[in-house]
Amino acid sequence: MKKLDKLILQAFLGPFVLTFCVVVFILLTQTIMKYFDDFVGKGLGLSVFAELIFYFSLNVTPIALPLAVLLSSLIAFGNLGEHYELTAIKSAGISLIRVLIPIFLFTVLVTIGAFWFNNSVVPKANLRAYSLLYDIRTKKATLNIKEGIFYNGLPKYSIKANKKFPDGQTLKELIIYDHTDDNGNSRVILADSGIMKTIRNDQYLVLELFNGKRYDQQATKSGANSDEFMRNDFQRSKLVFDLSSFRMNITDKDLFKDNRMMKNIGELDHIWDSLQRESASSVKYLFPSLEQYYAYHLKKTPPGADTLRGKWLNPLVNSSYDPREKQDILSRAVTQARNARSFVESTKLRRENNQRDSGLFAVEKFKKYTQSLACLVMFLIGAPLGAIIKKGGLGVPVLVSIVFFIIFYVFSILGEKWSKEGVVLVPYGMWGANFILFWAGMLFLRQARNDSRLLEADVYIAGFNRFLKKVFKPRERTAVSAG
Repeated sequence: MKKLDKLILQAFLGPFVLTFCVVVFILLTQTIMKYFDDFVGKGLGLSVFAELIFYFSLNVTPIALPLAVLLSSLIAFGNLGEHYELTAIKSAGISLIRVLIPIFLFTVLVTIGAFWFNNSVVPKANLRAYSLLYDIRTKKATLNIKEGIFYNGLPKYSIKANKKFPDGQTLKELIIYDHTDDNGNSRVILADSGIMKTIRNDQYLVLELFNGKRYDQQATKSGANSDEFMRNDFQRSKLVFDLSSFRMNITDKDLFKDNRMMKNIGELDHIWDSLQRESASSVKYLFPSLEQYYAYHLKKTPPGADTLRGKWLNPLVNSSYDPREKQDILSRAVTQARNARSFVESTKLRRENNQRDSGLFAVEKFKKYTQSLACLVMFLIGAPLGAIIKKGGLGVPVLVSIVFFIIFYVFSILGEKWSKEGVVLVPYGMWGANFILFWAGMLFLRQARNDSRLLEADVYIAGFNRFLKKVFKPRERTAVSAG
């Protein structure tokens, strides 16, 4: 039996590693393309891209594992069935359940590893990935002067070159507006040509100008700009620009730690418990806190104060109050009522926010369990289906795996959305997809044990032909008898 187990595992492990790498690559490409616009024109080095790709590949691993298990199970048992190896094993008296045990045990180990990875590694990878992505987004685009277009990337300068040579450094027919004095376009530089170069490890940009003129608008005694310009001709001049604003700043990662994607289950439970306690506390102390907005009927009345209570509760019918005093009492009553309503509404809003946030943290916690257990569920679907289909390779297995993964993905997204919106309880919404596909896997396993021809086309063609015969045969007999 050890040889059989080795045969089954070898048939599974090769496709598993291959499909896992392919799925990670596809999901990683999708993730990178989502943020592609943030990378364009930033002049990011290869090391930055490599770091970002590494962290995002860790991020998509929990999603890739269930699909890899599903596809590799379909391929492995499809190959065994297509080459009649599965038939030979069954003819030797070995049940299908016994054949599934080696891969089942391996999938259990994958599930445990996926849970540990999702709880320990993914939060740290998310923290580094999204903090790096934030730094990339906030980084200014690299210096890129285009022909015939004013470039305003350099602080307080506007530069236009009518021609840019292929070397990327030599410019022709330059117009430069200098706004360093914050006085409009009072200083203009015209040059026949120029050369750009960076110095001191790209800390500064030097723009060397040739054969040009500098125009400075003169100011009047009152400080306003006059119509007179002072012109200076030059054959060679240099402008030095600080490029520190083009560097990518490294943001402190602690600023992103409060996000639920950066936390493990213990931290998520702690925050969820704090939010629940805060929500319960706001309800518990709602009525005691409202006492400050009521002068009498929510407060204990001292002995002998009934007359005073009556005067306050019936101010409009009490003749001892003049109209101005009654108006003052009504005004204070309206203000107290408004304050009470404002307090109740703010408490309600705070409680709703706490409930929504606690739901989001609960969803993130259950996601770590459901994504891991999905590996087992996908195995229960893929292995029996492979035995039923009896088709190996990447044709039919890929098609079937995509269909079931889409079903799983749709149910997961729908359950997650309903859980966040409070339509269903969070455990029901998050476990719904696994629960439904688990019973689908049990159905396929039952069909595979009975050697069902569930997915063979000739079975349905034969059934359809029998149906047609039953429908049209009585008509033929009726026609013959009538003749």
